[in-house]
Amino acid sequence: MIAESPRLSDVDEWGRSERIRALARRVYAPVYSHWFRVEWEGLDKIPTAGGALLVGNHAGAIPSDAPVIMHGVETELGRRVYGLADYFFRGLPVVGTLWSRAGGVPARPDNAYRLLHEHQELALVFPEGEKGPSKPYAKRYQLQRFGRGGFVEIAMTAGVPVVPIAVVGSEETMPLLWQIPQLARVLRIPYFPVTANMVLMGPLGLAVPFPAKFRLRVLDPVTFDVEPGRERYPKSEVLEESERIRASMQHALDDMLRRRRSVWFG
Repeated sequence: MIAESPRLSDVDEWGRSERIRALARRVYAPVYSHWFRVEWEGLDKIPTAGGALLVGNHAGAIPSDAPVIMHGVETELGRRVYGLADYFFRGLPVVGTLWSRAGGVPARPDNAYRLLHEHQELALVFPEGEKGPSKPYAKRYQLQRFGRGGFVEIAMTAGVPVVPIAVVGSEETMPLLWQIPQLARVLRIPYFPVTANMVLMGPLGLAVPFPAKFRLRVLDPVTFDVEPGRERYPKSEVLEESERIRASMQHALDDMLRRRRSVWFG
């Protein structure tokens, strides 16, 4: 079980509440076990102590991969996981507060460094950013560019390994058919999706994912032979390591898809 915070306040400096996380795990457990029927491969590759940056592929118009990974690691390994995401979520009324209480942290380098190096926690990041969940279903399981490799530089600076996680299942939970850019601009959100769920279920489809079978494969941790704590690292080296990690995850996804017999049953 996740250890209770020794602080007088239940809310830590990141805004996370262990009571809210415990409630989230109880509520999400049936979804994890019975709706998505999650199976892990290589979970023992995630360090049981010390900081590490978990890196996953991001998919589905409203992605289910983040809660699946966070729930799985916290319940099966007993380690806290903080989800690094765009600051956009923090600014939403009510949603932003709940996101923080449930372990969400704005994805800024200083936050990541403190979590990984100073506090020796696990942090989860999706290097594809919004390009992953906003891609059409026709491009499912085709990893998008990993930005400028910022996650690699963060891991180098903090002196922690990157642990890649290949996720199969999230693409089919909420397939994106098309976007409505005009509505996204009005609502000031990155994109407004129209999903197969919405076509079949109407507005309810924004909240109810399809019951695709989830399989996750944890790849070997990637360490970097560089001195931690430097202000900068060669951009070419950062990009090379980033692309190497992306290629290894794409290879794992391709292999998992070849072995999969059914979207719904695995």
